[in-house]
Amino acid sequence: MRDIKRILAFIVAGGSFVSLSAQGVTNHGASMRLHGDVQMGIHADFTNNGEFTQNEGLVGFYSDDAPLRISGNSGIEVYDAEFAVPAGILLENDLTINNNGNLIEGDILTSRNLESPYTLKFNDETFYTGESAFSKVDGFASFQNKEEFIFPVGDPERLRPLKINSMAINPAAVSAYFSEDPNEPRSLVGTYNTSSTSKFGLQVSQLEFWHLSADLPSQVTLSWDSMSDVGKLSNNTEHLRVVGWNKATRQWEDLGNTGAEGNLASGTVRSDFFNPGEYEILTLGGLSDEIVAYNVLELDNYYLSPNGDGSNERLIIDAVTDASNNTLQIFTEDGALVYQKDNYQNEFDGNSNIRGGFSRGNGLPQGVYFYVITFPELRQKHQGYLYLNR
Repeated sequence: MRDIKRILAFIVAGGSFVSLSAQGVTNHGASMRLHGDVQMGIHADFTNNGEFTQNEGLVGFYSDDAPLRISGNSGIEVYDAEFAVPAGILLENDLTINNNGNLIEGDILTSRNLESPYTLKFNDETFYTGESAFSKVDGFASFQNKEEFIFPVGDPERLRPLKINSMAINPAAVSAYFSEDPNEPRSLVGTYNTSSTSKFGLQVSQLEFWHLSADLPSQVTLSWDSMSDVGKLSNNTEHLRVVGWNKATRQWEDLGNTGAEGNLASGTVRSDFFNPGEYEILTLGGLSDEIVAYNVLELDNYYLSPNGDGSNERLIIDAVTDASNNTLQIFTEDGALVYQKDNYQNEFDGNSNIRGGFSRGNGLPQGVYFYVITFPELRQKHQGYLYLNR
């Protein structure tokens, strides 16, 4: 093990090169600062429990065949950094870059636990180069004091960046990418039911999602590739959307499409402005092409009270009298389908006919429901709400 805890001050003039390498761990527990154009290379695991901030010059992380572990209880702050570790860098401490981060080869791995405080942090005017499927942040990245930024995040095999454009300078923001099913995420606690949507016909990806924490209203741009399979969301990129899981309503909401580029194999879509703090995760969505093509009309809201008194016993929709070729669907406020009937002829009496969260044939709970009735021959969809009283 290499121990440099006894170094009280480490000051190197411009043009020098310092190499820290050991077969064990380099431990730093005092004060070290780089000045001028000095270059420092770290070739072994590095534990920082001292002061290693306000540095100038370049700090490089290098290893040909083994991963590096950066740890300790004191954050590291460098001016320029470069990363050439094909096996990856395990970041268990904050690492802040103040100028340029050169992502040459190998991923920077940070925790995917939302409670973890450690990220690769890009500060103020920081920029980076070299991002690719083989050199990115695999986990959480963050920035301070920026209005626009592209997070170079992804999974072990893919670069899946998220671009943020805020209304003003954001004091801080954090983002990560997850190649996981939102319905059953492996890394996060909780589930995000992709069938629970605030808009009928809104499709939500079951293949991936991003997390974004930021304080100010922002637009985000998400990307897709062939593995995103956005053709299942829509056959037209104009109908693709950024969607977000609203923390309060527990539903996926349409955050808009203010610009889409590319094709169904690869491309990007930009949202409207929204408040990221209201949403737990984001992903790609799409409006059903069939829904977009139909003329959607708002019908009256209905009151249903199937209690045997002969009044408001069934859902009576007058339009079905002249258009028997139709399909009725009824959803809970959370977007769960509880009733579906082709060629509907005013039969619904408050009982579900769908196997799932409700017992088939039994009465649905009292509350507000959303209905959609489709008339294929008329190319129309009529929708509205009904209140079920018990």
